[in-house]
Amino acid sequence: MLNDIVIRCIKHCAVHSLVCAVMHADDRILPAITALKYRLADFIDPDFGLLEDLLTLGVFTRREISDVRSERTVYERNDALLDLLTSEEQCVKFLKALQRTGQQHVVNYIEQNGG
Repeated sequence: MLNDIVIRCIKHCAVHSLVCAVMHADDRILPAITALKYRLADFIDPDFGLLEDLLTLGVFTRREISDVRSERTVYERNDALLDLLTSEEQCVKFLKALQRTGQQHVVNYIEQNGG
């Protein structure tokens, strides 16, 4: 079962991580992020590598990243970033980018649905 999930993750996301496999088990990332959006905006750090990583992973286009960067405050940048997440595939890659930029605490918060 887990092997099938990992294969599905690799095929659809091209993200090789246990988080990806576990989260795809029930496709619950987008609803969790949506429910936690306003709290997440308080502690995501978009300015030190996250946006670049999201571009590299193909989550957002250069124009979308530019639009996020144009927001005045970090909270507004986070709101804009979170508003752009519209699919499970994007969300899986978003979690990967958070991990890669030292924001595992945010991943944990999402995985625990704020708990």
